[in-house]
Amino acid sequence: MFGTVVVGVGIAGLARIRDLMNPMPSSPSEHLKFFGFVSRRSFGNINEAKQISLEDALRSKEIHAAFISTENRSHEETIRMFLEAGKHVLVEYPMALSAKAAHELWEMAEQKDKVLHVEHIELLTEEYKQLKKEVAGKDLVKGTLHFTGSVLDENKTGFPAFSGIARLTWLIDLFGDLTVTSATREKQKDKNYSRMTVHFQTANK
Repeated sequence: MFGTVVVGVGIAGLARIRDLMNPMPSSPSEHLKFFGFVSRRSFGNINEAKQISLEDALRSKEIHAAFISTENRSHEETIRMFLEAGKHVLVEYPMALSAKAAHELWEMAEQKDKVLHVEHIELLTEEYKQLKKEVAGKDLVKGTLHFTGSVLDENKTGFPAFSGIARLTWLIDLFGDLTVTSATREKQKDKNYSRMTVHFQTANK
């Protein structure tokens, strides 16, 4: 059995805990032993899942891998700690707030002979797979991707482009490398409103 710990108990972290505690029959998850979760907040237990300290998770010889589901800004530091402790790491997308940091972390994982896996779960959904089939073999002339959400704390999630970077990955996966041609941001603090508009161009213009 492969010992695991979940770091962070937001929406993604709670989903990880649920799936690790109730693995699908005959799935790889059946070979994972869930030891508990780490959080800055004090919970005790969540649905019979035990809270353990970060120090215990890093020190434990029974824990082989960490599933990191914290806010974007803390991903890099948490990955470093678990790699240093000799653990494999799975982290929610995006891995870090800069490409430089991401490359450093991959090099570190390679040196430690550990797996560092970035998971972008949206690319595995049936809806996305269907969308990919629909655009296959077609030339993109013009298109718009619009999405909304609550205003996020930039201290935790990073600059707004990082709040939406998962959606931008859709476009690159569907249409290849993109170049930013313009970007604007509108903020209305009194209405707690923020909007970022970005224009991209594909490799064939």
